[in-house]
Amino acid sequence: MTLENKSVMVTGGNRGIGQALVQEALRQGAKRVYAGTRQPLVHSDSRVTAVTLDVTNRQQIQRAVESIESLDILINNAGVAFYDDLSDPAVLEQHLAVNLFGTHSMALAFLPLLTRSRGAIVNVLSVAALAALPVIPAYSISKAAAFSLTQSLRALLAQRGVRVHAVLTGPVDTEMSRDLEVPKASPASVAQGIFDGVAKGEQDIFPDPTSASMAESWRGSAVKAVELQFAMLVAAQPAAA
Repeated sequence: MTLENKSVMVTGGNRGIGQALVQEALRQGAKRVYAGTRQPLVHSDSRVTAVTLDVTNRQQIQRAVESIESLDILINNAGVAFYDDLSDPAVLEQHLAVNLFGTHSMALAFLPLLTRSRGAIVNVLSVAALAALPVIPAYSISKAAAFSLTQSLRALLAQRGVRVHAVLTGPVDTEMSRDLEVPKASPASVAQGIFDGVAKGEQDIFPDPTSASMAESWRGSAVKAVELQFAMLVAAQPAAA
């Protein structure tokens, strides 16, 4: 799927990777980009429509759905990450509320539009979904859960013609990882890598040098093979009405 004349929704579209995704979608010829943000957003390009959207607020999600006539790509990018231990359950709950349940709510709410367009859901995750990063354990747990959700949606929605992509990023030069003393990719290069992966039909997208070094071993792994086998069980069932 290329972006030419397509409509795209990006959550968390006012900073970091989300902001870069909005700009890259415009650069690649999207006809309409919906930038979902908690805070007001003004954009100089008339193709950008700002949408007040907290992904934990189902009323705001429903209003967003009702304001959009058609959608080709939903990018679930909004997320939270706190450097904290696991001593406070409320911290884990907050991560799950945004990174897991927010993604779930958005996918279900926009599914009718995406089914109509035979579109795509793109969930921006992290390599921490594959192996926990102990300095941000609640974040890692929530992204692992969101990756499992992504795999389930991928299998369950295939018969509706909706593709589901997981984006597994390494460190990116955003507020979350700015203090980490490790090589970081620019948000702009990651955004381009994400859309390139979608265009190529990659189920799991590794859009930066750090994550790309894991791509070949992941795609040939026993875990990926099991996922594909389980997906075949779903494909063998009659399509739901």
